[in-house]
Amino acid sequence: MAAGLSAALLTACDQRSAADRTKTHQVRVAAASDLRFALNELARRFEADHDVKVMASYGSSGTFYTQLLNQAPFDLFLSADLEYPRQLAARGLTIDGTEFQYAVGRLVVWTRRSSGLDLEAAGLRTLADPAVAHVAIANPAHAPYGRAAVAAMQSAAVYDAVRQNLVFGENVEQALQFAQSGAADVGIVALSLALAPPVKDQGRYVIVPLETYPRITQGGIILRWAADVDSARALRAFIIGAEGRAVLKRYGFFLPES
Repeated sequence: MAAGLSAALLTACDQRSAADRTKTHQVRVAAASDLRFALNELARRFEADHDVKVMASYGSSGTFYTQLLNQAPFDLFLSADLEYPRQLAARGLTIDGTEFQYAVGRLVVWTRRSSGLDLEAAGLRTLADPAVAHVAIANPAHAPYGRAAVAAMQSAAVYDAVRQNLVFGENVEQALQFAQSGAADVGIVALSLALAPPVKDQGRYVIVPLETYPRITQGGIILRWAADVDSARALRAFIIGAEGRAVLKRYGFFLPES
């Protein structure tokens, strides 16, 4: 993986131009790492028509949840599931009526283009191939995509055979990085990352059948201590509006009602 791409993927907050820094308002977003490329595009489009700078940080939903319990300085939380936003709401840490569903995520089995593994023929059974020494997934302890990956492996009856070969990324993006770098032979990662231009040219993937894991319905919510509620509401409306939905669909997300 090129050094420039590594730096971009590991940067917590999206870098903005000098022109962006002149904007009057800002909205701070804690976003699930599967949104890295999709949200970056959404932010650019949103900023083009609004006097708002989007400050996005990416990580695992469970890690953000823990930080938000201590009122970490974010305005909007975009989780990779519905449970974390709902738990925050149940604790009185969010603004009433701002919960929303924005996407349904999908899993893929991903490997480097140079790999000799036949993903197309074997699908999830590839993970049990003797040539596969390590399989990267997001840590299921705090990442919804990691829990979905475990469920998919169990459904395909390969989990017991490969569990000792699993390597855990802090989030689904880091799991992809392990597969990109060769630290893992394959990764079970988000389709939204596999479709991103910097990643698409580096590897091959097969989509994991939807019936093998629980539906990854992704939701968001505005935090009670949001510094700019109006800007957070505007970004929320943009994401679930026609233009935002079109971007999400292009990155492989299903829309919530589909």
